[in-house]
Amino acid sequence: MPRGAVSAVCLTAALSLALTACSSSSGPAPAAGTPASGGSLVVGVTSDPDTLFPWKATQFTAVNVLQNLYGTLTEFDKDLNVVPGLAESWQPSEDGKKLTLKLRQGVTFADGSAFDSKDVKASLDKIMDEKTAAVARASLASVKSVEAPDASTVVLELTGPDAALPANLATVNMAMLSSDDTEEKLTATPNGTGPFTLGKRVASQSITLTRNDKYWGAEKPKVASVEFRVIPDESSIVSAMQSGNVQLAVFNDPLVAQTAEGGGTITVTKTPQLNYHVLQLNAQHGDLKDVNVRLAIQCAIDRKQVLDTAALGEGEVTGPITAPAFQSDPNKRPCPNRDLAKAAEYLGKAGKPGGVTVKTIVSQGEYATSVNEAQNLKAQLAEAKINLELEVLESGAFVDRWVAADFDAAVALNGGRPDPDGSYGRYFTSKGNLNKVAGYSSPELDELFAQGKATSDQAARKAVYDKVAAELENNAAWIWLFAGYTYTATTANVSGFTPMASGSLQYLRTASVR
Repeated sequence: MPRGAVSAVCLTAALSLALTACSSSSGPAPAAGTPASGGSLVVGVTSDPDTLFPWKATQFTAVNVLQNLYGTLTEFDKDLNVVPGLAESWQPSEDGKKLTLKLRQGVTFADGSAFDSKDVKASLDKIMDEKTAAVARASLASVKSVEAPDASTVVLELTGPDAALPANLATVNMAMLSSDDTEEKLTATPNGTGPFTLGKRVASQSITLTRNDKYWGAEKPKVASVEFRVIPDESSIVSAMQSGNVQLAVFNDPLVAQTAEGGGTITVTKTPQLNYHVLQLNAQHGDLKDVNVRLAIQCAIDRKQVLDTAALGEGEVTGPITAPAFQSDPNKRPCPNRDLAKAAEYLGKAGKPGGVTVKTIVSQGEYATSVNEAQNLKAQLAEAKINLELEVLESGAFVDRWVAADFDAAVALNGGRPDPDGSYGRYFTSKGNLNKVAGYSSPELDELFAQGKATSDQAARKAVYDKVAAELENNAAWIWLFAGYTYTATTANVSGFTPMASGSLQYLRTASVR
């Protein structure tokens, strides 16, 4: 897949870490003046957010909504460089065991209360508390304690240098919450420091965000409101755009994108993604406990056929790590090409020459190609006497089953990140908070992930994560399929929106509607 603007150089820059000081060149940048335009931007989405609590959000729509309501200590810019957010600077100690963050002044939450160090300490402490069940808890595994010596300073005491920490702090799962708020309260009424605040929600129909005129950024959002309008399928979103009822949408299905662009009134921008399509296997379930069964599945799949069938060939076959600076070589996996004889050999080693049945969940609606992927995988694996028993679920039910690890296998689109630790540390380490979902860990992986965080040397980190990828592939922890594109569609009266390789919609804050 062409990587276009997502160069290895800019992603390498994005991974400067707790061994590198960072500060905002301009310091706090309070907004001023009147926004260039008002009006409402309507964004078409295929599913309703399944949660409004940022620490537990995994569904794409929920993440996209929440990242416009909440702020994080660091952020990614359009090139996925790590830049200051609510922390305007950070400085590591010489031994890398302490990270001091200086917070922006004058920042307020949506309810008008002031943001300061006590909110950061409370947020990080709660994320690290296993009882919270925060999905990013493992990203703070190196943090021993959080101190707030004064209102504008936070000190993280670390077990050792953590190369991934600044990038990991930039995700909405690390959103900073008011120390006075509770999960119960925020599930109903979000209270963040982001560019928008919650306006109105109609369950299963729409959620409207309104401009936060007290937003700390250098530029307030240009639109008065953003409405995420739920329209069940991407083709219907195209129709809504053609009739003028929707102004922006992000499609996963290249055929829909071609249809949208073919009308002449909609502009479509194609963006390569760090996200990856994957058949997740739960190695703690049934026949999948046997590595030979998992390897049989790996060898029985022609990934290019899945890509061609489900996504019109728009993308590339991928290994576990999609970030260009650390990208895995899919040709180094066992069975880089489909090999039914090898698949049969592995089933024989597992004592299952007659085949196996794998109960597989599939999300319908969260992304457009899921069912086509699942059906193609089912057809291919049937030739190897492997029966994928498909259960198609609406996105909310899929996420519930997925978080509970209530599946043998899952056809999924997972979000990729610029740093491999953020992508996989929470899944494939023995203490990772999503390890139950991943279903696989090993002492070797624990050690490799620790090594990857401990050094800032780019070549050394690449070598470590190559070994991580090999460990995952050689044990067929999951079956990585392909990385594709998103297709951002806008009507002629929309300008200023920047698509990102991470899939983030954070630049809704710079979009305008004429």
